Amino acid sequence: MTTASVVRPSFASDAPRRTTGATTQAAPSVVRVECPAKTNLTLAVGEPVAAWGGRHRLDTMYCAVGIYDTVTVSSKPAGSGFSLDLSGNHLGDLAMDHADMRRNHAVMALFALAEAAGMTTDVAISLEKRIPVGAGLGGGSSDAAGTLLALNRLWGLDWGLDRLRPLAATLGADMPFCLSGGLARGTGYGEIIETVDASHPHVDGSMLGNVVVGAYNTQLSTPDVYRMFDAIGTDPQNANDLQKAAIALHPRSGEAIRAALDAGATTAFVSGSGPSVVACVPDESASAAVCRAWMAGRTVDRLFETTAPATPIVSVP
Repeated sequence: MTTASVVRPSFASDAPRRTTGATTQAAPSVVRVECPAKTNLTLAVGEPVAAWGGRHRLDTMYCAVGIYDTVTVSSKPAGSGFSLDLSGNHLGDLAMDHADMRRNHAVMALFALAEAAGMTTDVAISLEKRIPVGAGLGGGSSDAAGTLLALNRLWGLDWGLDRLRPLAATLGADMPFCLSGGLARGTGYGEIIETVDASHPHVDGSMLGNVVVGAYNTQLSTPDVYRMFDAIGTDPQNANDLQKAAIALHPRSGEAIRAALDAGATTAFVSGSGPSVVACVPDESASAAVCRAWMAGRTVDRLFETTAPATPIVSVP
């Protein structure tokens, strides 16, 4: 079982936490960001919008989860170009020999911010993956957002979220949320962010605190899930409109939800477009019971016991 050790975040923060030993804002040579996973406590999917390239209209309650990738950026000599180093146990198709580095979300974020800020791409990016790939946990989006936060500090730009979020939205629907984490309502195609706290009427407090995340060796393609959603619709009893489609493509997710509820979870649901499952539990005893049930039934391949919500952590080593 994999356990993520986290610090419980403040609900009130609308910005990533920054920790640094420096007393000035002079641009450093290395910046590190701990980038949390994301889930959707609720996800209402509307009609596709032609002006958005066929993306569906969404109304979702985002929640960052304390499973962290680590993005580290450092300056390179002028003219040397960028580099990307990948490590970790959950690389998925990122580890394939034919993987195009320029299509990596972190690298796309580098090029986007460099163009917007008039900077060069002479940057080394180190990405340590802990968030499973293709899992509905927003790992790629979180990595891109973390890269934007890190470069913002590395280059001394000091851009606020109001300036970073429109740029992040050009890279992906989840990325504006991932810049700040915590809790937020997302509308549009998910890119319009309204930061909220636990008292918001759309937030069920029983879904916050201790959570267990079950992940799989199998990935689900988000476009495939949306195509299935368009074909079969949703179950009105589900808070996530994509859950029925994800389970149709990956039945083990449904088995994991039933096992978690039987073991004492307050609620359990498919995370985003799946296939990962999030089980919200009232205490550590229930967390342990869900883990035992999942392991005994082999309904998931990997486990993470952690807390939610979480926030990105920016530091200068």
